[in-house]
Amino acid sequence: MRKFAVLFFCIMFLIGTDTFLISPLLPTLQKEFGVSTDIAGWMIGAYTLGSAIFALIAGPLSDGWNRKTVMIGGLLGFAVSTMLCGFADSFWTMCVFRFLAGISAAFTAPQVWASIPAVMPPARIGKTMGLAFSGLAASQALGVPIGSWLAVARWSVPFWTIGGIALVMAFTVMYLLPDIKPAAQPGGKGSILSRYLPLITSGRARSGFLAYLLLHLGSGTSFAFIGKWIADQFAYPVSQIGTVMMFLGLGTFAGSLISAAITQKIGRIPAWMSGMLLLSGLYIGGPHLPGITSVTAAYFIIFAILGVLFPIAMEALTSLNASIRGTISSLANSTMNAANTLGAWIAGILYVQLGGYASIGIFSAICLILSLVMFLAGGVFAKKPVEVQTPAAR
Repeated sequence: MRKFAVLFFCIMFLIGTDTFLISPLLPTLQKEFGVSTDIAGWMIGAYTLGSAIFALIAGPLSDGWNRKTVMIGGLLGFAVSTMLCGFADSFWTMCVFRFLAGISAAFTAPQVWASIPAVMPPARIGKTMGLAFSGLAASQALGVPIGSWLAVARWSVPFWTIGGIALVMAFTVMYLLPDIKPAAQPGGKGSILSRYLPLITSGRARSGFLAYLLLHLGSGTSFAFIGKWIADQFAYPVSQIGTVMMFLGLGTFAGSLISAAITQKIGRIPAWMSGMLLLSGLYIGGPHLPGITSVTAAYFIIFAILGVLFPIAMEALTSLNASIRGTISSLANSTMNAANTLGAWIAGILYVQLGGYASIGIFSAICLILSLVMFLAGGVFAKKPVEVQTPAAR
């Protein structure tokens, strides 16, 4: 069973690395393709846009297919589209290939979460879920800096490397993972919409997902241009930016490890409130720090706090209705990617038009304050489940 846990960790590590890869490479790619700063963020947003759109349908659709087949197809598409990024000869071709990679990731990642209960014994499901999530955190700590270091030779090398590894992973899944065929389900063609209906009709669910959108909009906008800001402010090359990114990823990883302990010690709502307020202050103050050491320390703390808060938010959302947790997870993934897409676009405009990275910090702080208000005022942390208002929802 351990081989499945390692497999799922590696897949999520690979997807996470590709998701965050563009940020430290942004100054290099901007120069390579000759694009202005205000639209450069779309090389990040194209990936998350593809993932956001198709995550809404990929999860529910794949419930009726062999998950092993879907995972292999997603990894093959991911491998090809990511390798093509390394051959991009213009800004727009890069955006197209990143969009396709995002679509492939939208079909691949949900299969990991859905396959774990199918291949692991009940006593190991929770631990394996945690290991798969740690793959995402580890990708930011290790995968992105490694990609940045590979880019020293040529900016294309990280894309070719990730694509090649994804190809190997596809064949590994083919030979290692058993078939995971769907159980017979009623529902018909209208079943996808009906699964979302309980969330659409619930005011608490709407508040929760809007708050979740604002949380990722604030953090995603800040992250999108942090590499660009470090390059401009401190004249750091891409390899050294990757090293800074490693510490940010280690912050997320550390925060995710202590999230449950903090929540148990002081409670979800106090942990949420104190974390969000502290984040808001750090986002405002961070861009004004004088040196790279203090900047790295501040943003390590920021990402550690985010590592604590994200599991709290996901627990609150999935607790809205235990019978449709798969649908909630798909919608949460789409919400996250939509926020990161919008954040990459907003970051470029703010950076160029409204005073550089300091304006991004203020925008991020405002988003987090609004998210805090929505989470609390909307009753998202209440334990009463959202009612299922349609028999087709599950």
